[in-house]
Amino acid sequence: MTATAAAPHFTANKLLLFGATGDLAQRMLLPSLCALDSDGLLPDDIRIICTARSEYDDDGFREFARDALTRFLPAGRAVKIEPFLEKLSYQALDASTPEGFDVLAKKVGGVDTGDNRGLSIFLSTAPFLFEPTIAGLQANGLASGNVRIGLEKPLGTDLATSCQINDAVAAAFPEHRIFRIDHYLGKETVQNLLALRFANILFEPLWNAAHIDHVQITVAETVGLEGRVGFYDGAGALRDMVQNHMLQLLALVAMEPPTSFDATPIRDEKVKVLRSLRRVARDETVRGQYRAGAIAGKAVPGYDEELGKDSDTETFVAIKAHVDNWRWKGVPFYLRTGKRMPERTTEIIVKFRDVPFSIFADRGARTQPNTLVIGIQPKENIRLSLMAKVPGLDREGLRLRSVPLDITMPDAFAGPERRIAYERLLLDLVEGDQTLFVRRDEVEAQWDWIDAIRATWDEHDISPKTYTAGSYGPSAAIALAERDGVTWHE
Repeated sequence: MTATAAAPHFTANKLLLFGATGDLAQRMLLPSLCALDSDGLLPDDIRIICTARSEYDDDGFREFARDALTRFLPAGRAVKIEPFLEKLSYQALDASTPEGFDVLAKKVGGVDTGDNRGLSIFLSTAPFLFEPTIAGLQANGLASGNVRIGLEKPLGTDLATSCQINDAVAAAFPEHRIFRIDHYLGKETVQNLLALRFANILFEPLWNAAHIDHVQITVAETVGLEGRVGFYDGAGALRDMVQNHMLQLLALVAMEPPTSFDATPIRDEKVKVLRSLRRVARDETVRGQYRAGAIAGKAVPGYDEELGKDSDTETFVAIKAHVDNWRWKGVPFYLRTGKRMPERTTEIIVKFRDVPFSIFADRGARTQPNTLVIGIQPKENIRLSLMAKVPGLDREGLRLRSVPLDITMPDAFAGPERRIAYERLLLDLVEGDQTLFVRRDEVEAQWDWIDAIRATWDEHDISPKTYTAGSYGPSAAIALAERDGVTWHE
C-alpha cells in the first residue's frame, strides 16, 4: 500500500479543461458541467477555462459549446445553458510545445491569491501529451499550491509506460492532488455495489468461497471501431477494457470491508485484491476478433474490413481469474468483454452455491442456486433469484421455481435525476474527494497482471480466434466456462 496525505477538502473556483474540443468533452464533459451548474452544485463564481489546439475566441468557443450541449445533453434534462456558457472562456494551445503556456497561465490567473480558492485541471488529451502538458503547467506556476489534476485514461500501454507517465505527473503533483479517472466508478450502480455489500447484513456473511460458486463480469458492446482506429488497434480489448474497467469491478466485488467510506481505506482494500490476482495460465484466456455479421438485423463488416488491413489485435477477451486469498480461494472469476456482440450490457453475476442438502428431492423437486445479477448498463438494476414453491395441491409432485426479486434503480428511486457518470467525477475533482478515483499503486498492480497475460500470449503464440459479429465471441470462450460446468449468463 502507498501511504498518502489526505486530499484537502475545499471547493476549487477554477477549472482548466484540456482537450475541450474533443469528442469526450462534447459528449460528456461539457454536458456534465452544464448539468451540475444548472443544479447549483458548482460554485456560483466558478470560471471554466477551456483549451485545445483549435482556434477560437471566447465567443466562438461558447457557440461551439452551445452546439455540443444541444446535441448531447440527455433528453428530458432541464438545464440552463446560457448562464453556464457565460462561465466559459477559451485559450488556444498546442500542448506538445512549451510555447503558449505563459499566455494560458495569464488567462487562468493567480492560483492561490486573494479570494482564489484553488484550481482543478482535467486532462482529456492523448497520453503522449501528458508529459509536455505537465511540464508546461509546472513551468508557468499552474502546478503549485493546492492545484489538483485529473487524468483521463489510458495511463500507458503497459507497466513501464504507465510508470513513466506517473513519474512525470508525480514530479509536479503529490499523490493527494492526482485524480486518475475510471468513468465506470462514477456510475450509480457501481457505487451501489458498495452499499449492497456493506450496508446490508444479508450479503456480507455469505460473500466468500464457502457460499459463492463463481462470479461473472461481462462488458459487451455492439459497436465496432467507431472512429477509434488509431487508438484501438494499438490497444485491443485487454488494455482498453480489462486493465481498467473490469479490474475495478472485480476489485469492488472481491475487496474486504474498508474501515470507512473514504478514499484511503477503500483504495487500500482494492489494491490488496489486485495484488492477490493469480497469474493467468495459458488455457485460462481466450482472444477473439470479429468478422462480418449482423447486429440487430443490420449487416456490419468485420474488424479487418473496418481497419482496412489484417491485424492480430483482439476485439474480444475472456479470462478465468483467481483471487488467491482466504475469502476467495477456489472461486473463479470469469471476465468477458468484446465488441460487435448481440447487445450492449455491463453486468456482474454472483452465482451462489446450491443448498448442501435438499429436503425436497424425495418429492421430485429440484433446487437451483441463488443468483445475484447487478446490471450496470444500459439498465441499472439489481436482481436476486430465490427458490419458491409453485402454487398447487402437489398431487403430481412438488414443484419449485426460481423467482426473481427485481429492483430497477430508476423505479426504486423515482425522485433523484439520473446523472451522467462524469457529473459525479467532475464534482468530486472540483471538491477534492478522491474516493472514486484510482491510486497509482492500483494502476500499476492492474498493469502488472495485464502484462503477464500479454507475455503468455506472446510466449505461446496465442492469436485471436474469429467470431461472427452479433455473437457472444469465439466458441472457445464458451468452452472456457463450460469445462467447469459453468454457463455464461446471457
